[in-house]
Amino acid sequence: MPAQALINGNGDQRRTLVVVFLRGAADGLALVPPLEDEHYYRARPRLAILKADAVRLDDRFGLHPRLQPLESAWRDGDLAIVHACGTEDQTRSHFEAQDFMEHGGVVAGGWLGRFLRARPAPASGALACVAVGKALPECLLGAPTVTVMQNLDDFAIGGKTPAFRSQLEQLYAMERGQLGAAARDTFDALVRIDAMRSTAYVAANGASYGRDDFSAGLSQVARLIRADVGLEAASIDLPGWDSHFGQQGQVESLATRLATGLEAFRRDLGARMATTTVIVMTEFGRTVEENSAFGTDHGRGSALMVLGGGVRGGRIHGEWRGLSPDVLERRGVLEGYGDLPVWNNYRNVLASVLARHGADAAALAAVFPDFALTPFELYR
Repeated sequence: MPAQALINGNGDQRRTLVVVFLRGAADGLALVPPLEDEHYYRARPRLAILKADAVRLDDRFGLHPRLQPLESAWRDGDLAIVHACGTEDQTRSHFEAQDFMEHGGVVAGGWLGRFLRARPAPASGALACVAVGKALPECLLGAPTVTVMQNLDDFAIGGKTPAFRSQLEQLYAMERGQLGAAARDTFDALVRIDAMRSTAYVAANGASYGRDDFSAGLSQVARLIRADVGLEAASIDLPGWDSHFGQQGQVESLATRLATGLEAFRRDLGARMATTTVIVMTEFGRTVEENSAFGTDHGRGSALMVLGGGVRGGRIHGEWRGLSPDVLERRGVLEGYGDLPVWNNYRNVLASVLARHGADAAALAAVFPDFALTPFELYR
């Protein structure tokens, strides 16, 4: 591999972690319905996913029919699911719950930012970490370096004025230490990005991305991975999951976008998925019982997905006790319905993933301080 193909000296030798956040509280009981639980159908006479429509996963669970593109990943053993997953935080405020989850508890900085800084070989380089979107997500607060962009065209200095960039390069060429190294990384990244922008991106292996922003963002991440720029972490959001009203159509549309984007990303990367992990998470789930507006309200446990190389896929991990009324969390006597409890803390899932991506015991303790980790056995 040519030396100039590397931005931070790591190239494709590093693993890449992609965090997908479903903002708005995605209904895990719709995305991964418990098909053999009678209480599920009693609580959702209009919204339950029927057995005949679902993608059967095992003798208990299925996938929402619009997630059918992910069936191949499940059958190939590349997709694992943890149900009844979430945090110990009892708030049902989107903003508070997202902050708690993205920070990894009541602690400064974001869990992914702390990982990139605390692991034995800290991430470095202008393209080591990318946030796809308009703003830096909370999970990446404190990261050594982050580039926020919606597409590769955003990664530029001085617009289309080569003279300005040349003058900056000459200025920073005299710098030594961390500032000089960061500047050189950035200018090297710009050269690499310019080369990538000069040709239209063609997805590999017959992958077909959707035309929405989520698929477009994932295609940008795939492009960076395939270009060997040393990308180690990326984040991307799929918002809109707050389904108080008319949930069926809303979830169908979003699930289609989620599955289409993820399957195209997996196909596009091909063999590179062996060193890539995608985590799909949300701040909390929805109530077990449907409401009078053909929707569901803020709940507790939801489903978390892990897609990628080495995962013990094709199975539902973690504890599951069913949906009988005696196991549900009650929201109040007058409200008359309950929530799916959080039996599986999301930090224990993330700890397993981060260990695969280079975190040792000391790094994990720094990423999730004041929490007694019991990592899942997610990997072969």
